Amino acid sequence: QVQLVESGGGLVQAGGSLRLSCAASGRTFSSHVMGWFRQAPGKERKFAAGISRSGGTTYYADSVKGRFTISRDNAKNTVYLQMNSLKPEDTAVYYCAARSGATMFPLDVPDYWGQGAQVTVSS
Repeated sequence: QVQLVESGGGLVQAGGSLRLSCAASGRTFSSHVMGWFRQAPGKERKFAAGISRSGGTTYYADSVKGRFTISRDNAKNTVYLQMNSLKPEDTAVYYCAARSGATMFPLDVPDYWGQGAQVTVSS
């Protein structure tokens, strides 16, 4: 079973930046599509960003496009989410996600989830 451990959440002022990290267990990290989802209070969990197995292809929700960047380092079994120009509406619990195979998020469904990292953006 793949385990995902997130870090880097916190409180930041509007316009600031945060970088989330997600470390994956196992020896097959490079065989998984990776992504980030987020869930605001009282709302559904929604897709934010996805990345292909090699890291060569990325895909973003319109709400974060141009501000967030997803990347991965397969040698370190780690995926990142760089968040710039943060807005209060970005406040949510952010979840790292993984799925075996090649089909990209958001069309695919995750097999594994991280525990979630709280990101709070103040006005």
